[in-house]
Amino acid sequence: MNVAVELPDDIARQLEMTWHDVPRRVLEAIAVEGYRSGALTHGQVQRLLNLSWWETEAFLKERQAYLPYDEADLEQDCAA
Repeated sequence: MNVAVELPDDIARQLEMTWHDVPRRVLEAIAVEGYRSGALTHGQVQRLLNLSWWETEAFLKERQAYLPYDEADLEQDCAA
């Protein structure tokens, strides 16, 4: 799927000066939000960004993109 995003010219120029590769940063933002919301798995983020497993781990950690994990999840994991 191709997705087009229209930005005002001044904002596009500002983002290009700061980010240099705007399409990549938009793709990364989708990957992070997709992972945080549970819409994407670790493997899908890895594929989407063409990263290794460890690079994906580092990418998600740098952006503090963690899946929700509470005490009930811990207890279930310990029981297993």
